[in-house]
Amino acid sequence: MTAIPPLPQPMWAGPVGLRLTAQTDIPEILIAHQDDPQLHARLGAERPPSGAELGRELEEAAQKRALGRGVTLTILEAPANECRGQIYVHGIDWEQARASVGIWVAPGARGRGLARSALRLAGRWLFDASGLERLALVTDPDNEAMIKAARSAGFVYEGLLRSYGLERGRRRDMVLLSLLPSDLEPAGGLMPAPATAQEPRP
Repeated sequence: MTAIPPLPQPMWAGPVGLRLTAQTDIPEILIAHQDDPQLHARLGAERPPSGAELGRELEEAAQKRALGRGVTLTILEAPANECRGQIYVHGIDWEQARASVGIWVAPGARGRGLARSALRLAGRWLFDASGLERLALVTDPDNEAMIKAARSAGFVYEGLLRSYGLERGRRRDMVLLSLLPSDLEPAGGLMPAPATAQEPRP
């Protein structure tokens, strides 16, 4: 088992940044679910999370990273430090050097290219710092915005996964996209936090 490397400060590529999720993100996450009543369903959950559930997840996050089981990153948009969305890294297979990723962007921050930039930034970090060699993203076939964002980030559409997901007792088709290190441009563009961004309290 390999631990996920630390991320002591936000990393940036232009105006979009990523950092570890913190307690200060919980209100923005709850608001995002209120503003988009279908967000939890697209994330494969039966219902929106509660503040207490999000708090428990954060309490377990450090151990989860140390055990190499996964990590949740908060999407930032300079110069603010507020949560604009999240990227989930899960299903890590260290022996095969591969993992799955999921992403959501708050309704008020959509349409500005945050998903594209955040996926590229996360991919570069996971390839360079973690040693992973393949990332997979699975989503609904009708989630055109997500598919477009993933493809513009470098993910390659691999095809339809028939009857792949189980949602509310019914099986659903899903689509699979993947990202390899060769799908990204040469390393570069990862920058420390802008001077205007402030560190959140964990």
